[in-house]
Amino acid sequence: MPIENNFQHDELSRKKPGERLAIAELTPGARAESPAWFDAMDQCGRKLSEAGVRTVLFLHGSVHGTDIFGMQRLDEAGGVKRGYSRGVSGLDALLSFMREGDNGIPLLPNGMKPPFSNDDATRKVLDERLGEAGNFTETYVSLAHNALNKHLARPITCTRFLWPSEHHHLGRAEAAIQLLDALRMLCESRTFGKGDRILVQAHGQAGLVLALASNLLCASPVTGRPKLLGILAAYAGRTNQPKLADAVARIEQPLGDGSLLKGAVLDVVTLGTPVRYGWDPSGIGKLLHVVNHRNLRTDGKTWLAKMELPQVTMEMPIAWGGDYVQELAVAGSDALPATDAAKAANKAVWEMVEPYDGFERWLECARRAVRFPSEGRCLLADYKDCTGSENVLDHYYGHAVYTRLNAMLFNTTEIVRSLYSA
Repeated sequence: MPIENNFQHDELSRKKPGERLAIAELTPGARAESPAWFDAMDQCGRKLSEAGVRTVLFLHGSVHGTDIFGMQRLDEAGGVKRGYSRGVSGLDALLSFMREGDNGIPLLPNGMKPPFSNDDATRKVLDERLGEAGNFTETYVSLAHNALNKHLARPITCTRFLWPSEHHHLGRAEAAIQLLDALRMLCESRTFGKGDRILVQAHGQAGLVLALASNLLCASPVTGRPKLLGILAAYAGRTNQPKLADAVARIEQPLGDGSLLKGAVLDVVTLGTPVRYGWDPSGIGKLLHVVNHRNLRTDGKTWLAKMELPQVTMEMPIAWGGDYVQELAVAGSDALPATDAAKAANKAVWEMVEPYDGFERWLECARRAVRFPSEGRCLLADYKDCTGSENVLDHYYGHAVYTRLNAMLFNTTEIVRSLYSA
């Protein structure tokens, strides 16, 4: 996407990424927390520090209880309910794998649903229920901090941020405001400035939150920024949400004059993020997209997922081709906002950021099988999570593996190699 992307949707290009693309696989190496593992993480920490990384922020939501595939909008727009899937072999079976309640992904206890609060109590519930499945646990973040800082005079702060996990345009836009406000406060409290970097590792749709943030951080006075901030401020006023209104007010001027990060640079790594919103490369520093992927194609286009029906319904239950959530939670899918006011605001944001709507348009986007956005470096990584198991809790359709402890050294090594090596 271009400089001054101004909230345009990604073009969903199927062209080969060329030099942007790298391929790797998770191999049995040093056991997590072994002396060799700590030594390797220590080396990564040194390189991150030398590059100016001062904070690593682990951004995630919840796989449970969030309509992870966005079937609510697909059902509302048509799908099986209106018979749109008739004549498309295998589509009914695919949709049943995606639908909340049928996809094998449990709900959270006591009817716990988004929006989630970024507090200790909520994170504790997620740690107990999800463990390492698409969830950066307290144990994971604490271990990363200890391992990266073994010999650093200036420690790298490792912290965890739970976004509300509302999988619709309004929810992601609100989360972008909350995140930018948190980054503003971080830069002020740590007195960050020129030469300092903040590295965000964003799992799943948290990456879409960063895509919106990159457009908001554009140094040029793009027209979309005041428009989006105006939509959110008006929505906050109508629904009596002073926290959201105050956050919008706090970041509006710093975004306009480019002072929000106090001269620091925001680097982003997405992990299994669906290709939807366009990125503005002028708003951030380094950008890497990591996708759990195994090539099943016979046409030589190894950088694309395989989206053929009905074959995909046989592959998906064992995560044969990699991350199916990343592949299928594309434009046209989404959870539904809970209130009329939220639906109206969501529609206003939707009209800004995504031109695709309707069941058939979702199918068209899904069949493009695009693994990466048009901006940033790309890593196809085989995380070796296809074991033949049809138990969804073993792999969550290929979407859970990025945050597991056994992948920490692999992820960190590849991030350093891709973004911070000479």
